[in-house]
Amino acid sequence: MLARLQYLSVRQWSLAGLAFCILMMLVALGLEHLAGLEPCPLCIFQRVAVLAAAAVFIVAAFHNPAGRLGPVIYGGFSLTAVLAGIVVAGRHLWLQSLPPDEVPSCGPGLDYMMDILPMRDVVAMVLSGSGECAEIDFLLLGISLPGWTLIGFLVLALAPLGILYRSVRGLWP
Repeated sequence: MLARLQYLSVRQWSLAGLAFCILMMLVALGLEHLAGLEPCPLCIFQRVAVLAAAAVFIVAAFHNPAGRLGPVIYGGFSLTAVLAGIVVAGRHLWLQSLPPDEVPSCGPGLDYMMDILPMRDVVAMVLSGSGECAEIDFLLLGISLPGWTLIGFLVLALAPLGILYRSVRGLWP
C-alpha cells in the first residue's frame, strides 16, 4: 500500500485532498443544518481553511503540473491552508480547555464585526477567542468538534505532504 502512494500523481493527490475537504465540509454543514449546531467564529475560520485548501487542490488537479516547481507551489499553498486550519483548531481546543473563570467574555457577532471593522482587526478579535468558542456543544468518543477538526486537518495534511515528498524526491514522471 505505501509503495503505491509514492507513485501517485499531483492530480491523484489533489483529488484525494479535495475529496477529504468535501467530506469535512459535508460533516460541518450537516452538524449545522441537521443537528442544529451553530458555528462559532473559530469554527467559521476553520471552514475557511478547508475551503482554501480545496481551492488549491482543485486548481492543482486541473493543472496537474509536471517537473518540480509546480508541485512544490501547489503543495506549499495547500499545506499553508491546512496549517492555518491546524492553528485555528488548536487555538479553539485551547480555549475549550480553559477554566470557566479564564474564558474571555463573549464579543460581538462575526457578522457585526465584518461590517464595521477592517479584516485584520476581525481576524485578531476572532483568534483572541470569545466565550462562545469555549463552549463544548458536542462530544463524540470524548472528543469535541474542534478536536475532530484538528484530526481532520492532520489527515488532510497527508495530501500536500505527499505532493511535496514526491517533488522533493524528484519522482514525478
